[in-house]
Amino acid sequence: MSVAKLVTVYGGSGFLGRQITRMLAEQGWRVRVAVRRPNEAGVVRTYGAPGQVEPVFCNVRDDLSVQAAMTDADAVVNCVGIIVRQGRNTFDAVHVEAAGRISRLSAQLAVPHLVHVSALGADAGSDSRYAATKGQGEAAVLEHRADAVILRPSVIFGSDDSFYNRLAGMTRFGPILAVPGAGARLQPVYVMDVARVGAMGAEGRLQPGIYELAGPDVMSMREIAQQVLKTVDRRRLILGLPLWMAGIMGGVLDAVQVVSGGLLTNRILTRDQVRQLRHDNIRGQDTPGFADLGIEPTATGAVIGEYLWRFRPLGQYESIIDTAKQLRRN
Repeated sequence: MSVAKLVTVYGGSGFLGRQITRMLAEQGWRVRVAVRRPNEAGVVRTYGAPGQVEPVFCNVRDDLSVQAAMTDADAVVNCVGIIVRQGRNTFDAVHVEAAGRISRLSAQLAVPHLVHVSALGADAGSDSRYAATKGQGEAAVLEHRADAVILRPSVIFGSDDSFYNRLAGMTRFGPILAVPGAGARLQPVYVMDVARVGAMGAEGRLQPGIYELAGPDVMSMREIAQQVLKTVDRRRLILGLPLWMAGIMGGVLDAVQVVSGGLLTNRILTRDQVRQLRHDNIRGQDTPGFADLGIEPTATGAVIGEYLWRFRPLGQYESIIDTAKQLRRN
């Protein structure tokens, strides 16, 4: 009797990692979910049969911990990433050093397939530490695994995202919706589409190289804000914040995090995020993407209404009331 293949997903309890874990489990893989707090990742066990999906402890800053998590694995997927610094988990430690460590150890253990999740706009020379370390992380991965599959997703949306949900949450407060870098263009991508490509990479169905994954809609931050307001059925004045002003706000919030000793993490707006908004975050034309894989990416409008309904003035009852009104008119 053949034994199911084993994949280790670093950061497998995160927003994207959970969906990759779910897909691979549905396809019969045994999945080892390597996370810092396995006791808080119990939900991933429900993605497969008893014992098929197991969360295990792993500190990506430690060689022995990383190696133990990938022992006997047939594939490795690295979804570990941060948006803001927290203690020892700096951009360099997580995006560069940990990425290189996972790649190096996977080569030493002769793991057949490695998938590394980077980000659209990764650029080692960027003035943004996030984008720069993502670019440096790619180089660290390729130094040890020239055969790696590297995914560069745009801003990812889905039911648990931190982008559309945060923007929708901001619509609840006051008549004005402040949008930093309102002219910056993005190309949001659906989490399930990215997870599908990640699973393909783990299965060895992709050629080594870099894949830029972006949705079909190119929108400015202002247009995204308008889309959110329409979805949550609220009227707000959209105020585009100049980047210099947003930079000052980000600096103040960053300072609060430093003064508090990290007890108050700045998840609102950082100076580094403002630097990212100086550049459009859209897919280039010279790098393979969904079209090259025969995948039609999902539009934001087809999905966000399914989870942003809770930000409407009457929540889930809004559509019921609208339907009742239509019936009375007819």
